[in-house]
Amino acid sequence: MNIPVWLISLAMCLGASPVLADSLSTQDREEINRLRSAQGHSAEEVNALLEQVTKAGEKGLPTEPLANKVKEGLAKGVEPKRIDPVLRQLVTHFESAHDVLQESISKGMVDSSQGNRQRALEGLAEALSRGTTAEEVRELAKTAQGGGTKVSQESLASGAKSLAIMKEAKIPSKDGTALVAEGLRQGYRSAELGDLAREIKRRGADIQQGRMNLQNIKDQVSKGQRADRIFRDGDHSGSGGGERMDRSGSSDRGNSGGRDDRGSRPDRSGSGHGGRDH
Repeated sequence: MNIPVWLISLAMCLGASPVLADSLSTQDREEINRLRSAQGHSAEEVNALLEQVTKAGEKGLPTEPLANKVKEGLAKGVEPKRIDPVLRQLVTHFESAHDVLQESISKGMVDSSQGNRQRALEGLAEALSRGTTAEEVRELAKTAQGGGTKVSQESLASGAKSLAIMKEAKIPSKDGTALVAEGLRQGYRSAELGDLAREIKRRGADIQQGRMNLQNIKDQVSKGQRADRIFRDGDHSGSGGGERMDRSGSSDRGNSGGRDDRGSRPDRSGSGHGGRDH
């Protein structure tokens, strides 16, 4: 057997999943150059940004959201040198998202056959940008697997974003992780995880001051209750035996640059940095 064929066979036996490069599309490249020209920037200035996107794609990271960040900056008249650090930070979030996702898959905590990898990476990168740490994502994947069922790639990303929302409400990471993990074990969809996180965020002060019992909420989640059943008018304490808590009808916008926390796409884990789901 020749060496190349042997190496391919070995990779298949080991279950290796090669990273596929994600190329910058011709359409994105042309649009960026059009914006560059319209703003009067030199090709050299913008080519440095395009090189970052290209290198990220070679690592298997999604290029579309990175290209969108460049286009967004140029369209707003931002100088390329000011776009550069923002783009680098976004690439860093994607690299961390890629590492933690691959690790969770290799340890058998996440099912790589379920969900869209790119959307999962985008959702995880958004969660990291909003304050969830890579270690918290690892702990979430580990805790959610407590029931023996692997979560999908996108479910993990949705859970990480929900945890970020709870952290914005000063909910301790340990408590937020336990609550989100329970939701994942109960089969919560992306929108349902987002609903739960937003309701918790609205009541962050009540929880911190002891007027609402977070353990009681977790107990109801463990029984399969969704946020629209747990939170309803009538009970603000969260301490009654199975009583449901007040549900606020107001919209909630987190401290994340004006991102909307409303769940507008029930089964999509997010665009990475658009805040479309949570």
